[in-house]
This record gives sequence, structure tokens and C-alpha cells, in this order.
Amino acid sequence: MTVSQPVTAPWWGADLLGCHPDDAVWARTTGRDVTWAELRDRVKESIGIFSAHGVGPGSSVALRLPPSLTGIWSLLALWSLGAQVQLLDHRLKPAEVQRVLDLCNPRYYVHFTDAVSTQFQDECEVYVEWRRGGSRSRTDHCLVQFSSGSTGLPKVIGRTAASLRAELESFSAIDGMPRTGERILLLNSTIHSLGLIGGVLHAMRAGATLVFTAALQPQALVRTLAEERIDVVFGVPFHYDLLSRVQDPPALPRLRLAVSGGERLDEDLHRRFEERYGIRIGQAYGMTETGIVATDLRGEFAPPVVGTVAPGVHTRVSGGELWVRLDRSPYLQDVGAERYVDGWLNSKDLTRFCEADGTLRITGRSDSLVAVGGLKVDLMEIEQELARHPAVSEAVVVHGDGIEAHLAAPDGLSVSEILAFARERLSNFKIPRRFHITTALPRTTNGKLLRTAELLHAAYAADGTARRPADGTARRADGGARGRHLEGVAPGRGDTA
Repeated sequence: MTVSQPVTAPWWGADLLGCHPDDAVWARTTGRDVTWAELRDRVKESIGIFSAHGVGPGSSVALRLPPSLTGIWSLLALWSLGAQVQLLDHRLKPAEVQRVLDLCNPRYYVHFTDAVSTQFQDECEVYVEWRRGGSRSRTDHCLVQFSSGSTGLPKVIGRTAASLRAELESFSAIDGMPRTGERILLLNSTIHSLGLIGGVLHAMRAGATLVFTAALQPQALVRTLAEERIDVVFGVPFHYDLLSRVQDPPALPRLRLAVSGGERLDEDLHRRFEERYGIRIGQAYGMTETGIVATDLRGEFAPPVVGTVAPGVHTRVSGGELWVRLDRSPYLQDVGAERYVDGWLNSKDLTRFCEADGTLRITGRSDSLVAVGGLKVDLMEIEQELARHPAVSEAVVVHGDGIEAHLAAPDGLSVSEILAFARERLSNFKIPRRFHITTALPRTTNGKLLRTAELLHAAYAADGTARRPADGTARRADGGARGRHLEGVAPGRGDTA
């Protein structure tokens, strides 16, 4: 077996891209193997394409591609050229993309056509757009990611080469992480921290094989586990819920780990999956700003415990909130910067630390951030966008059985109208699952808006307002305290990553 000359990759080193045999399998997708030789060739080819467009050291590049092999080797190629890569979610709507481009002003925008499927695919067509007036990178961050912000602007989060190396070292030191020769079914998004760093980059370093699939139906997922001889699954609770729906799954003797990350794992799902497959769902808890924080890969502790602190990570619990030690603020813009104080980042996760076993128990949030299908969503961002509709006088967005929007529209508003408005301004995963429209929203006795799903629904029930069909219009009722209540369910929208 021979090993090709390593692609020049200043920060990740030959241990990730250059020292694996040419004929070893790097990844498998849609029934075919992708060898390390092909990966290196594709990275070199992409380097040539980007270089021809002028991309080089210090270039700032916004990268927005669908889940694909093309997306992975494009990222590796841009890093090889010394570019700062700003990773944009492929599901962003044009208005959201423009907000990010205006905020970060990259010199290049690498993207795809919106006609491309958002399911995982081998390859996609790539467009390289040079942006007149775009600026070079002003920092030493090689990776820039984005998280929802309550102002409607995203939090801009930078990761340095040193922080990525440190996170890879941390993953390597965690007992149970995928090893050389093992096969990982990677269901997490490859633009988010666990999927990219704990999945793609760790697998490259360890010499494990990545397996990708576009089939997300329960039976199809189980067949993939069996036919591809999967050792480890990385996913979000949605994926494990799909798998737990299969009544009589086949024996999976090679499956040793099923790791969930990105959002809270339900205790009932934890139990159901173990009943079906004989192994517990493990957890990997972290943040975009910090990377991995704590793990319980084998599922030894039931939720809401997320495990023990990862090697090399320092945490503390103050005021009931979890703080993580960082050398410097991860925020490249003002949004979110107040969370970094004297070398510590406030996660805003309500946490209890158990000294007896060293575990962290996450019990909730102290802000408006929630997780939907592994993606962080700020309810205030949705609330502010919906409040821009001219018919909406008040808006409250809460998280009950999914995201719910409660809107006051004194002069009338239909669910179809507000849904069309939301679809123009918000990514699909941010669009509320349910809309509740009244002439005035319920308030507390001291005049404050109710802000929990339970209290809002109880107020509707106590008020006795009549519900009208989901395609109707809420209008002021004669003599009613709040008028009629219109409830609708957003059709054809999933909350999955």
C-alpha cells in the first residue's frame, strides 16, 4: 500500500489527511466507498479551483453547501489555502443569508443553487462568488460559526486552530470514542460542532470510516445499521426516536455506541431505545462557542445528566449556571459578548454538579435559547420577526410541544398569512409548529405577558374563547376579554436537523 503526498494543511497536520493508505476507506455513501486517495485528490482539485479564484492565506470565505462530500472537501481545501471559513447553514433563507453576509462581509461566497436537495448527497455544483467590497480576515480564527441571537442578528463565533486541536485532543482522550477501523454512521450536521469536530475530524484522525445516508425513515435507518456493519452512531434525539419506532429490529452485534448531541435527550426515549436495541443512548454535551464540554458516551447516567467533564475542559457552576473556562472570548461581534467575563463563558444552561460522581445535570435554560432537531434557536429572534407583520400588535413565542407562536392581531390575521410571512424570513426549522392568534394576549395580574406554554393554554381555556378553523381569520369578538382564539398547525414542516 502506498501513501500519497499529503495536501498542505497548515493547522491539522499530516496525522489527519496525509498518513492514511491510499486504498483505505475514508467514507461510504450511497453504496460506494470513498478512499483516502480520492479524498486527497478531491481536496487538491478544490484547492486548484479556489486558488484560481484568488483564494489564499487570509481570505475570508462564506461557505454554504448542502450536506455532502463536496462540502467536506471544500472546507478542507479552503483551510489548506489558509482561508478563514465562515460556515453557513444550507437551510438559511435568502434574507438570513444576506444578514450574515452583511455582518461578516467575506471576500468570497461559496454556495450552491437552492434547487439542490438538502438530503445528504455525494456531490453538488459549487459556485464561487467574489464579493466587491468584501474584506480579508481580520483575526486568526480559521473557523467561524453562527448561533441564533436575540436581536435578530446571529452570534458570530470564532474558533482558532489551537482550540480545534485542543478539542480533538479532548475527544481522543475520552474513553469509548471511535477507533481505527470502526464504522461511524454520522447523522449530525457536518457544519455543527459535534458532527464536524467529533465526527468528521476525529474520524480522520483516528482512521475510522464515516458512513453517510440520505434515508431517514425508521426501517431504512435500521437497514443501514445492519448492512453497513455500524459500530457507532452519532445523531440527535430525532434520529433515535425514529429508530425506537421499529418494533422488531434485527440483531446489531457490532453496534456498541449510540451518541446523542445537540439538544436535550428525553428520559422516555432513553428507555425506549434501550428496550429496542439493548444499549443505552450516550450523550455528548457542548456548545458552538466551546466545543465539547461533557460526555457520557455509554449512557451510564440517565438524562438530565449529560456526563462528566471532558479532558482538558474546566467548568464551574455559579448562580446555578454552567460557566466554561476559555482563553479569550469566542465572539467576533458584539452580540453575545456580555456572556464572557474574566476568562469564563456563561453557557446559560441551568446546571447542578454532583461531587459524588463528578457529573453535570442540565435542568434548563436561563435565556430564550432552545434546541430544535439539534439546532439552537432563539425564541426572541422568532418573536421579533413575527412582530414585524403589520397586523400583529403583540407576539410571544414559547417552546411547548415544539415551537409555538402566540400572536395578538386586533384587526384579524389568518394562519396562512402569518405562515407565508414567516417562511419568507425564517429558516424552516425556526418556523413555529403551532400558531395561536387572538385579539389580545393573556397577561398576569400585574400586566405582564404570560410566557410559558402551560400558562397560555390554561388562560385560553379559562377565558372560554371559541376556536375557529385553522384557515380562518381571528377577529374581535363582541364583549369578549380577548376576543376569539384561532389555532393553526403549520403544515408540511419538520423540526429535524
